Amino acid sequence: MFHLLVLAGVVLGGYIFLTQTLFKRSKCKGQAAMAGKTVIITGGNTGIGKATALHLAGRGAKVILACRNRDKAQDAIADIQQETGSTDVFYRHLDLASMKSVRSFAETFLETESRLDLLINNAGLEAGGGRVVTLSSMAHSWGHIDPEALEADRHLGTGKYSWQFFYAYCNSKLCNVLFTHELAKRLKGSSVTCYSLHPGVVRTGLSRHCSLWQKVFIEPIARLLFLDPEAGAQTTLHCCLQEGIEPLSGRYFACCAVQESCPKARDDAVAQKLWEVSERLCGIS
Repeated sequence: MFHLLVLAGVVLGGYIFLTQTLFKRSKCKGQAAMAGKTVIITGGNTGIGKATALHLAGRGAKVILACRNRDKAQDAIADIQQETGSTDVFYRHLDLASMKSVRSFAETFLETESRLDLLINNAGLEAGGGRVVTLSSMAHSWGHIDPEALEADRHLGTGKYSWQFFYAYCNSKLCNVLFTHELAKRLKGSSVTCYSLHPGVVRTGLSRHCSLWQKVFIEPIARLLFLDPEAGAQTTLHCCLQEGIEPLSGRYFACCAVQESCPKARDDAVAQKLWEVSERLCGIS
């Protein structure tokens, strides 16, 4: 019996520790009104993007879901309208893997809309006249980026094993933080500020790419410890709506508070080179 009590104490202590550190929850306290403002959210039909869309629609914003899949977007719109009562939520087709689709979307938007207040890429968010917020991850600290190799190979990692996919994921998240670091320098002196963030360890649809045995192992842990999309959207909303964080432009956030990114995410030379390579790869240099 004593050993069982010790084991129970260890498990409970571990659970409390994890929920207060790695899986800590936070709440956006920003009160900015969104009535009359227009928002674009890419990938807003599931997960963190959908939760963010729901919050902004509930605050009175006109929300445009820019997604590849019309059916999933329409399902998300129906859910958002039912929960918020908003009739100002719309779908527009956008495939971020196609520069042609990106340009077509932008041209159509400029022809049909008179203003843009927030652009939420679910990899990033821009607030017209105000903020650019990029969703990254704490995994950025495990990433490595060589801009010259990226330009030559045109990928952040390859392979068929889970650890290789995770390595590429870490590299992409490091790019997100480096992008924000460089963008802050380029926007210095303007009225636009920018931030990168870790949304938390969130229970999203990414597990659909896991094998069966991985799901059997991951799902119970995810249900017990991982944040739901509602909680995962809080730091995004904080960086979008919180007043007084303008002096923190270029910084990295987690749990609705500024945190220190890893040293390689603040490398000026690498950030500038990555920006230049990205321009060439996108055909805009």
